[in-house]
Amino acid sequence: MIGHMRERVVAACDGASKGNPGPAGWAWVVADASESPVRWEAGPLGRATNNIAELTALERLLASTDPDVPLEVRMDSQYAMKAVTTWLSGWKRNGWKTAAGKPVANQELVVRIDELLDGRSVEFRYVPAHQVDGDRLNDFADRAASQAAVVQEPAGSGLGSPEPPPSPDVPAARKAPRRGTGAARRSGGASARTIKAKFSGRCLCGRSYAAGESIAKNDQGWGHPECRTVAAG
Repeated sequence: MIGHMRERVVAACDGASKGNPGPAGWAWVVADASESPVRWEAGPLGRATNNIAELTALERLLASTDPDVPLEVRMDSQYAMKAVTTWLSGWKRNGWKTAAGKPVANQELVVRIDELLDGRSVEFRYVPAHQVDGDRLNDFADRAASQAAVVQEPAGSGLGSPEPPPSPDVPAARKAPRRGTGAARRSGGASARTIKAKFSGRCLCGRSYAAGESIAKNDQGWGHPECRTVAAG
């Protein structure tokens, strides 16, 4: 093997929208040989749909990786995956129109992704989201996108950002799971991370929270720590 050629790069990307449409963010992460996150980036999108966030995440990942190195992309978005693996060639043949003759949604992003994929070896792998023993890279991208959607600020390894906060009810990545504690943590949820809200928002209980208040992640987004649902995993 030639020295500068890497066999392939494994990466994941994800988008998040709190409300769909609502405050949105995107993220990608590239792994080292042991599949640990080594390089990542996340950014805010203002108000956008989930689909735009997912496609933006893929576009940024492709733009940030070496086109000469084969890439494996793990995603939990059926839409973004189908868009690039199933529908894209037909849309392109139809002049970026759907089978029904309508303009393709989010066309600029789709066209840009098509350009970035041209001549590259990219394998897409669907991974289900939010599994306790789920894909570490996808989980990392999911958390980073979610955080970017909430705080609306860029983050990433290049900016020296800390690893994005863990989702509640999923054991923190990188820590070796200690057998007794994982189950207790998942069911009790008492050790879920809270963060200080950078912006005011609305909890799923219907009450709002103010900037500076402690909030915790639940299965619908962010809200009061006491409103977290145990079933959030």
